[in-house]
Amino acid sequence: MSDISTALARSVSEIFRMLQVLEEHRYIARGDDGYRLTNRLFALGMGQPPVRNLVAIALPVMGEVARETGQSCHMAVASGAEMVVILGVEAPSLSGFAIRVGYRRPLHWSASGRVLLAFQSSDARDAMLEDVRQTGADIDLTALTAELDAITAAGLNTTPSPVLTGITDVSVPILAMGSARAALTVPFVDGPGARVTLVALQTVLHRAAATISKQLAPDIRKGATHTICGQNATDY
Repeated sequence: MSDISTALARSVSEIFRMLQVLEEHRYIARGDDGYRLTNRLFALGMGQPPVRNLVAIALPVMGEVARETGQSCHMAVASGAEMVVILGVEAPSLSGFAIRVGYRRPLHWSASGRVLLAFQSSDARDAMLEDVRQTGADIDLTALTAELDAITAAGLNTTPSPVLTGITDVSVPILAMGSARAALTVPFVDGPGARVTLVALQTVLHRAAATISKQLAPDIRKGATHTICGQNATDY
């Protein structure tokens, strides 16, 4: 509490009251190393109709991807300078690698994030990259732009996992009016027990993304503007 008081240049009594209210409403929680954010804001965002509709449409499709490939899959959307996982389906086999819902990572550091950046209009991409730059991230804009253009040309992003050895992240866009509204990703685990090859997996993912995009079309035609995960998304 004293650290927060010092950082915000507020009295301890003021901070005490604020923290008390936030804790009562479950926005923060106390741990061994101090206060931490809970997932309450994330849960509130997930309850909004645009996200709820996307999740409802994508869940059965992603379940079929997991059954057909034997791999886990997850779906992420852009949230400021980060991508955030809003839905995940675990592998049906005894072993697999899954990403938890709520996981966040800078857009330019993840397969999902680079897909979300790549499949945008020039203006939208520039705005998203500006959000990334404002976080203080040290990025080579020329190299990153070339990589994003290559992803757009290929129609997907296939890259070794930056986190774990032996996993290849394969990510495709879920498109709405030509722009990525979400990214569908499989952390592919290869080996003797794999049900499909990496090439076959890419085909399965493209088909699944197209199915989700098609089912989103009625919502897109409504032309409504909603706020999703802290950003405005038109024609979601």
